[in-house]
Amino acid sequence: MTLSIPSPEVDEDDFREILAQTRAFVRNVVVPREQEIAETDAVPEDIRQAAKDMGLFGYAIPQQWGGLGLNLQQDAELAMELGYTTLSLRSMFGTNNGIAGQVLVNFGTDEQKEQWLEGIASGDVVASFALTEPGAGSNPSGLRTKAVRDGDDWVITGEKRFITNAPLANLFVVFARTRPADENGTGIAVFLVPADTPGVRVGNKDAKMGQEGAWTADVHFDDVRVPNSALVGGSEDVGYKAAMVSLARGRVHIAALSVGQAQRALDESVTYAATATQGGNPIGNFQLVQAMIADQQTGVMAGRALVRDAAKAWVEETDRRIAPSVAKLYCTEMVGKVADLAVQIHGGTGYMREVPVERIYRDVRLLRLYEGTSEIQRLIIGGGLVKQEQKKNS
Repeated sequence: MTLSIPSPEVDEDDFREILAQTRAFVRNVVVPREQEIAETDAVPEDIRQAAKDMGLFGYAIPQQWGGLGLNLQQDAELAMELGYTTLSLRSMFGTNNGIAGQVLVNFGTDEQKEQWLEGIASGDVVASFALTEPGAGSNPSGLRTKAVRDGDDWVITGEKRFITNAPLANLFVVFARTRPADENGTGIAVFLVPADTPGVRVGNKDAKMGQEGAWTADVHFDDVRVPNSALVGGSEDVGYKAAMVSLARGRVHIAALSVGQAQRALDESVTYAATATQGGNPIGNFQLVQAMIADQQTGVMAGRALVRDAAKAWVEETDRRIAPSVAKLYCTEMVGKVADLAVQIHGGTGYMREVPVERIYRDVRLLRLYEGTSEIQRLIIGGGLVKQEQKKNS
């Protein structure tokens, strides 16, 4: 199946068709093969190709560069559908549309966009967001990777950790410090580094608790030389802002993904409760089981409403800092609780491999960690509200 590229502004009719086709793809093609993906720790090539053909590698890339051009409100609705299945599906093209691709969309030069965005949108180029380091995760101000100017080139040295899609990447969007922070800026730049550049070394694929099929690895940059044209935006001080904007936008997306996973866990719970029996009675007839399902449903509905509010605020540019963190904090914590209740409703069966809720329980634990931990979101929310009030009184 192929998604047609709508007009420059994706109208409601076009988007409904995109959403319907994505929903059908997720539920009819990917869901039946979740166990295969888990056992092989890989997304099958035919599913990858189908995602490329549908335009999913570039749904959030502007249409002038070959993408579908969805805004964040539409992105969030799509993410809630993509979240209904194994998270490895969304991870396959998540960095292209999200934290890596958005750096180029929002901060790249015309030449950089021309060189890379069409390949990213088509899926011919897999872009990885290389920010996290052993000593710098949710807060990029602690970066130790360095970029030193050498004539017309830059030489990058450092190590990145837990980099999504690193084993498959064609392009690394690399954050590095060019100087200590000073009154002129943070001194954090971002560079476009092709994966085949001499000195780039990708480590072994990480063995993780969950999310089989979503590959991460360490990436080492050993005196990697790139031309000045690789400096995103042509400025040494673009990096910090690029990271913050991309991460904030990504938080709304991750919140939406969490809602999708929570909906799946809820659906699995209701189906099991309606059919599994204890003492000859469906367990869903027991009031304590109904109470757990009620808590799941409440979390899902609250999360969906919150995601939609946060995405609307982003598109309307009324809140691009606190609302994304609120949505990410609530929804990622919520899906953990919903998944835990799903295992409880399933009883011993829920602890068995090959049962969807067991996989979901493991997979969603990571959502509270990447794109900024829950603790970082609390600091952004609380600190941001206090600063807003202080500005009123200054």
